[in-house]
Amino acid sequence: MKVCIHRGTKEIGGTCVEIEAQGKSLVLDVGLPLDASDPDDIPLHPVKGFAAPDASLLGVVISHPHQDHYGLAYRLPGETPFLIGKAAEAILDAATLFSPSGLKLKNVKHLADRTPIVLGPFTITPFLVDHSAYDSYAVLVEAEGKRLFYTGDFRAHGRKASLTDRLIDNPPKNVDILLMEGTCIGREDKTHRTEDDLVPQFADIFKKTPGMPLVWCSGQNIDRIVTIFKACIASKRQFIVDMYTAEILRATDNPRLPQADWNGIKVFLPTSQWLRLEKEETSQISDSYLPYRISSKALARVASQSVMLFRPSMVRDLERAECLKDGCVVCSVWDGYLEGEKNQWFVKWMAERGLLLHPCHTSGHASVPDLRRMRNAFPGAVAVPVHLQDQERFKALFANVRQRDDGEWWGV
Repeated sequence: MKVCIHRGTKEIGGTCVEIEAQGKSLVLDVGLPLDASDPDDIPLHPVKGFAAPDASLLGVVISHPHQDHYGLAYRLPGETPFLIGKAAEAILDAATLFSPSGLKLKNVKHLADRTPIVLGPFTITPFLVDHSAYDSYAVLVEAEGKRLFYTGDFRAHGRKASLTDRLIDNPPKNVDILLMEGTCIGREDKTHRTEDDLVPQFADIFKKTPGMPLVWCSGQNIDRIVTIFKACIASKRQFIVDMYTAEILRATDNPRLPQADWNGIKVFLPTSQWLRLEKEETSQISDSYLPYRISSKALARVASQSVMLFRPSMVRDLERAECLKDGCVVCSVWDGYLEGEKNQWFVKWMAERGLLLHPCHTSGHASVPDLRRMRNAFPGAVAVPVHLQDQERFKALFANVRQRDDGEWWGV
């Protein structure tokens, strides 16, 4: 078995790993680099089957529905075999109605926790893990008597922390190579706050805000949406989600997650999303939410009793609704998004309207203590870092580390 990390040995995002055995290949993720301005400009990796169909490519595993792991998949031939979680596929499919970052796949096998899939010389066993993306998997790949374990992106402080704990407590045995993410390497070596830790912080902000708190959060961060809803209940406020988020929640097919028909939830349709639905002639989607909709005209009236899930693309809708008085913005995304040039207009917009900014966030990635736990679960494996920037710190933290370069092939 041979391995090549085409991208990801020196950066967070854009991950793509190829494994070869008996003249066949399997790819783990085909991500878009975080700094990419146009996905069409990113060169495809030199994998047989990427530029044109090739029978030697047996499958492309998408470990979870974040663009830095699936963002180039749309450029692959339509007959490319993909392996992805059932809910993850449904989420990406639902997103296509609202965003160019959505994805429709044609040739799919679904990953299911600890259920092996055999493709030629490869046996692929997925392990459901905790991550800020719903339906995320680590993957064990076996071929030619060798075993490689790819952690994908994971954490152990979210609402599904028990999944990661279960994996660490009972890991696959006799693993030769541990491909482990290291996103948080080089940051503070401490445990991150849990999603439950955020609930009282959110609730306190909501209670102290006379107007409507706008929570900037990804509509696909299901754990965070649950956290915000719990805080809404604690602060006796209704939770207003946009229609895109409502469709993502519906796509999970999980009745235990907040849904549009729950008490305390309303659905708002921003202009940009309405235009997308009109263009795609999918009015039946918006019609299905009519019993749960809240109009733009009603937002100002209910502002003091509500919390709205928010993204900067919605500012014009909220200005027209005149619902910003005495409100605030709660930043529940990585704070680096506010530091870049791209969002300086939004920082200025908040200041001009007197909206206080409150950070309330925790990482979607494993803390250094939890990375140590994962590494210790595979004591006999050679650890190869991926999805990180600080390789030197990784080597200082862990034993038996072998650093690889992008594009380097090696034998297991």
